Amino acid sequence: MAFASWSDFIAMGGYSFYVWLAYGVSLLSVLLLVISTVTKRKKIFKHVEQRLLREQRIKAAENREGTL
Repeated sequence: MAFASWSDFIAMGGYSFYVWLAYGVSLLSVLLLVISTVTKRKKIFKHVEQRLLREQRIKAAENREGTL
């Protein structure tokens, strides 16, 4: 192990603020990217579902008009 104790590991040789800040910013960026991707995916699927339902309603209405 490169560090003598856990407190030395956390201190990172005096650079702990920069090291842990870099880890925090990286983790936050990845989490925001995942959240953004999931929400956009849900919106896209919802939009596609609404569009398909609308097309089905239009076809059903056209079929009813043709029977009169």
